[in-house]
Amino acid sequence: MSFPRPYAWVASWDLWRSPARVVRYVLVVEVAALAGVVGAATAVPARPSDLPRFLILALCAAVTIWLTRGVERQRDRVRPAPVAHVDGTGLWSFAAVLVLPPLLASAMVVLTCTLPWWWRAWPRQRPLVPYRCVFSCATVLIGTQAAALVLSLGMAEYPGLPQSALLPGLRDLAVVAVAAAVRWGLNCGLVMVAIALSQPVRSVRDLFADFSEQLLEAGAMGLGLAVAVLVVVNPVALVGIVLSLGVMHRGLLVRQYQQAARTDAKTGLATVGWWRQVAGRALERAEAGGDAVGVLVLDIDHFKRVNDTYGHLAGDVVLAAVAATLRAETRGDDTCCRFGGEEFAVLIPGVDGAGELREIAERVRRRVELLEVDLPTGGAPRRVGGITVSLGGAVYPGGGLATLDDVLLAADAAVYSAKRSGRNRTCLRPDVAPA
Repeated sequence: MSFPRPYAWVASWDLWRSPARVVRYVLVVEVAALAGVVGAATAVPARPSDLPRFLILALCAAVTIWLTRGVERQRDRVRPAPVAHVDGTGLWSFAAVLVLPPLLASAMVVLTCTLPWWWRAWPRQRPLVPYRCVFSCATVLIGTQAAALVLSLGMAEYPGLPQSALLPGLRDLAVVAVAAAVRWGLNCGLVMVAIALSQPVRSVRDLFADFSEQLLEAGAMGLGLAVAVLVVVNPVALVGIVLSLGVMHRGLLVRQYQQAARTDAKTGLATVGWWRQVAGRALERAEAGGDAVGVLVLDIDHFKRVNDTYGHLAGDVVLAAVAATLRAETRGDDTCCRFGGEEFAVLIPGVDGAGELREIAERVRRRVELLEVDLPTGGAPRRVGGITVSLGGAVYPGGGLATLDDVLLAADAAVYSAKRSGRNRTCLRPDVAPA
């Protein structure tokens, strides 16, 4: 029996080979999105006078997506795997939901979700990932319909702009802000749930990796309000918005490449090169009369046994677990890096002498000692504990240390003193005994 080609194409999607819970979730979200579009279109019908504004916004969105397609393709290639791609095209659909009825706003969502997928994806990828485009579009549609509901209940006139009078205008702006938050929260939340269902081994930290990218989406909502005003008051000025977006996206690519270059792929910590830059500047400030700077060096005890017993993939899991512990047990302005192999380094600016440095080191050591890690073994994961680290540290200025290399050599020598003293302990240099 032969099926029509469209049916065979849909049947070939990788979605159907996903776990049943993922398939059910995706289908429920898509049906809910379709029902929301139909319901909203019935409640607020479109008028012929709305069509010119829709066409203007659609043209601007299409030109922007075309101009930024290469940049966004590169940004998508270097983003963390579990993080949804954020490109800022939501500004056009958010502008649409402000000044157009929900049906046309939904059409704008479909346009701004479909064009990026088609223009940015390499030709060989197009048959493989259409279900992701459909699901992403559905999540944005649900958020958009919810935003339209908030606007219709709270705005003095909907569709329309905030009022120009001060107090009524501020009230309308507050409603717009709530609508934007609802739209973003639903869209982001639905995507996060899908990722968590399809990749249950991902930690919550992984799901929110590089979450600062969501600031781009928040900025897009604010710019969407400005676009809505322009499309009503002076549509010609939108040319400036389109050109500005094309230039700004190149800056986003530079930032993303910088972040990728500064991040160790296995642990998510800083690379050695970036860490040394940050540490060098911290030592310069300390030398100029600022607070003291502490440096810790950690080495995982008997790490070779993990690799020899369970394999290098298991070793990578242990590295990531220790790195996560370092992040959790140090302050936000401390800088952690993977120094090489199974060795890590931590820069601690503003440390209150060797006593505080020892307290921090001991806190990290005790926390690592409590770790239990599920290691891949080719079959069922094996939970392993008893991971320990030896730590060495040094404080600058002091102890005859003059350069960053001097500090690192002192801390590294302290690590070996800790290992010679029995491992799983802290030793500080130059004049503090092991603990």
